[in-house]
Amino acid sequence: MPASHLVDAHILLRRDGELLLSRRRSGDEFDGRWHLPAGKVEAGESVAAGAVREAREEIGVELDPADLTLVHVAHVVAPGRPARLGLFFETRRWAGEVRNVEPDKCYELRWFPADALPADIIAYPLLGIDPPALYSEYGWGN
Repeated sequence: MPASHLVDAHILLRRDGELLLSRRRSGDEFDGRWHLPAGKVEAGESVAAGAVREAREEIGVELDPADLTLVHVAHVVAPGRPARLGLFFETRRWAGEVRNVEPDKCYELRWFPADALPADIIAYPLLGIDPPALYSEYGWGN
């Protein structure tokens, strides 16, 4: 069977030197840890459309795909998890007030100074926050 990869859309909402993070409610090893608003791209959906949908579903804001800037692509593998390609989009524009729309999946949303992110952030989203290059690989023996 050929290998398959999930595609994740990550959203970096930035305002006044701050970045929005979500504290996961997942019941696994990532429970209570910080992550970017993000989710899997659905069949028949472009990655930009997936980012727009995830922003609406998770944090209650509307994004215009034209305002999204691709800042990083990460090819990630981890033991016991499907391989994935993460695309990280940054925006400083949105409509609506940020709110926790999925309290069953998220304990809280919080703005953090970009230079003072929490220590318990998950490694995967860190790849796309102020990356040194457009592309990275994680978990491939590096």
